[in-house]
Amino acid sequence: MPAGSSSKRERQYEHIKESAQDRGESTKRAEEIAARTVNKERARSGESKTASRSSKQDMSSSKRGGQRSGNRTGPQGPTRDQLYNEAKQRGIEGRSHMNKDQLQRALDSKKS
Repeated sequence: MPAGSSSKRERQYEHIKESAQDRGESTKRAEEIAARTVNKERARSGESKTASRSSKQDMSSSKRGGQRSGNRTGPQGPTRDQLYNEAKQRGIEGRSHMNKDQLQRALDSKKS
């Protein structure tokens, strides 16, 4: 947890981490899940200095409650913002002007 985190966020982190481990995730993966979830909640509530658009606008982690668990892409695949973030991480040029289908094609061609 980042320095200066509230005790509420510390408890939330530990609870999520333990739940993930109970589901069979490794300790490292459980820590990652917990950190990402808590960081997203911190961003949504204005507790962090920076936050991505998808962190602020996407459905809250607590409200989602597993709607996207299992198959991470869901019935219609990842959202445009999720594809955009992945394209940004991979350094795909022109991503800000692409729609969802174009981002998906660019990411698929980059995998090859």
